[in-house]
Amino acid sequence: MNIKILFEDEDLAVLDKPAGIVVNRAVSVKEETVQDFVDKNFGLKATAGDSSDFLSRSGVVHRLDKDTSGVLIVAKNSASFILLQSLFKERKISKKYKALVHGKVIPDRGEIKAPVGRLPWNRERFGILSEGKEAQTSYHVLSFYEYERDNFSLLEASPYTGRTHQIRIHLKYIGHSIVSDKFYAGRKTYRKDLTFCPRLFLHASNLMFKHPFRDKNIEIESVFPEDLLEVLTKMNKVEDLDKKAV
Repeated sequence: MNIKILFEDEDLAVLDKPAGIVVNRAVSVKEETVQDFVDKNFGLKATAGDSSDFLSRSGVVHRLDKDTSGVLIVAKNSASFILLQSLFKERKISKKYKALVHGKVIPDRGEIKAPVGRLPWNRERFGILSEGKEAQTSYHVLSFYEYERDNFSLLEASPYTGRTHQIRIHLKYIGHSIVSDKFYAGRKTYRKDLTFCPRLFLHASNLMFKHPFRDKNIEIESVFPEDLLEVLTKMNKVEDLDKKAV
């Protein structure tokens, strides 16, 4: 399993998860998961007073979709797990994702606030629902691209909340679905996307947080994987806005 360890100390580790790997074990999941990797490589052992969540999730603090690559935090003890989860709940962990989306996103930066919930008619999918949970995502455009007469935008997106499929749903909501998004781009668009992009173009690129036990800030960066870089090399970059981004 090609998972890299980007940072590690006695309390936590930050992993670089490739696309195609499920994070949590489940009855329906037959292949190896991130949890299996953690069990094999860190050998977490149960001690008295450990939280049930810490044990059942092998210390994995949060989740990434199977088809999303990038940074993922693992706690190596129960105390660290509880404190890191608290940081997520208090929205004190900054997360940044890079996504390639359809169309030219204008304005080139903005805030999306729309409640997200599970769709009653399809329990595997989520969407914008009035009765959903509060969800907020900010974004800014890094570059504009063209490919076969179609326009695309490479974004950096920062979810303030952590709803399932939040970035994917919010970007679709503003009319710019992520490239090769099987769930939310639409069947025709998805099939066309697969001709040049083999998987969901979404990468968890950056995490910033304060160490749960040490007075220091940690920032971890995950570089673009080769499969996504190859997609961009096929395209014509029209305008680079990276220097304008803050």
